[in-house]
Amino acid sequence: MPIKIPDQLPAAEVLREENIFIMQESRATTQAIRPLKVIILNLMPKKIETETQFLRLLSNSPLQVDVELLRIDNRTSKNTPTEHLDTFYRQFEGIKDRNFDGLIITGAPLGLVQFEDVIYWDHLQTIMTWAKDHVTSSLYVCWAAQAGLKLLYDLPKRTRKEKLSGVYQHNNLDQHHPILRGFDDEFLAPHSRYADFSADYLNEHTDLDILATSDQAGVYLASTKDKRNVFVTGHPEYDSFTLHNEYVRDLGEGMEPVIPLNYYPENNPDIPPKATWRSHGHLLFSNWLNYCVYQQTPYDLDHFSEQNFTRD
Repeated sequence: MPIKIPDQLPAAEVLREENIFIMQESRATTQAIRPLKVIILNLMPKKIETETQFLRLLSNSPLQVDVELLRIDNRTSKNTPTEHLDTFYRQFEGIKDRNFDGLIITGAPLGLVQFEDVIYWDHLQTIMTWAKDHVTSSLYVCWAAQAGLKLLYDLPKRTRKEKLSGVYQHNNLDQHHPILRGFDDEFLAPHSRYADFSADYLNEHTDLDILATSDQAGVYLASTKDKRNVFVTGHPEYDSFTLHNEYVRDLGEGMEPVIPLNYYPENNPDIPPKATWRSHGHLLFSNWLNYCVYQQTPYDLDHFSEQNFTRD
C-alpha cells in the first residue's frame, strides 16, 4: 500500500525520485476501495496443492482479494477429485463476459511438449487473448510465461537440453521498479523447467523490462512496460518439499534426474530441505497485487477500458 503524505511535504520529491510510491492527500481523499477480483487458471495436475500455494501468497496483503478458480477444460483429472473441480472451479464460458482485476496462469508439466501438441493450446490462446480486454494485469508463471511470450511476441519455444531444477541466486536489476519494491539486491528463488529464458534473447526480440536474472537460470522476472503482463519463470509459490516431491517422482519414473541444485543440505536428498525463498515469494505477489493490479485497475470493473488503468 502507498503512504499518504501532505502534497507539499519536501520528502515527497525525494521519494518520487527513488520511485517510492506515495499518494498525495488530494488523491487519497477521493480514492474508493473495494475487494480485488482475481482469477487463477490452474493448469497443474495436483490442483489442490497448487491452489493452496498460490492462495497462501495472495493472502499476504492488506488488500481484500476475492479469488475464483478457473479450469481449462472438462477433462477428468487424474490427481484431483471431480467433486472438487465441479464445486470450486469455473468454466471459461461462465466468466468470459466478466472483467477481473488480476489473472494468474500457473505452470504446467509441458516443458517437452510443443505448443501445437498441447491438447488445450487453442483454448489457452483464447483465454490469453480475452485477458487483453477483460483483465488489468496478468501474471504468467513458469510454463505459462513461455506460452505468454509465444502469444504476445510470437517467440518460438526454446528448450534446454537438461531440466533446470533447484534454488538459484538472482540479481535485482532495478531496485526502484514497483514489482521489485523491497527486494534484496540478490535473492533466491526455485526453478523447475526445461524452458530457456535467455536475457539476451528477450532483450533482442521483445520490449520487456527485464527485472531479475540469474547467471545460471537466466531471466526470472520480466514485465511489459505498462505492467499489464508480468512473467515469472520460476516457482515462488513452491513449498519447501515441492522440488523434493518432483525429484522423487522423476526417480520413480526412471528419468534419472539430477539432484536439485542448492536445495538439499549438504546436497543430500535424505536431509529434509528448507525453503529459502519464501519471503521474496510473498513480497513479489504483494507488489503485483498493489502496483500492477490495485493501483491501475478501474474502480468500476463494468467500465473496464484498455486505455484507462488508473484508480481515481
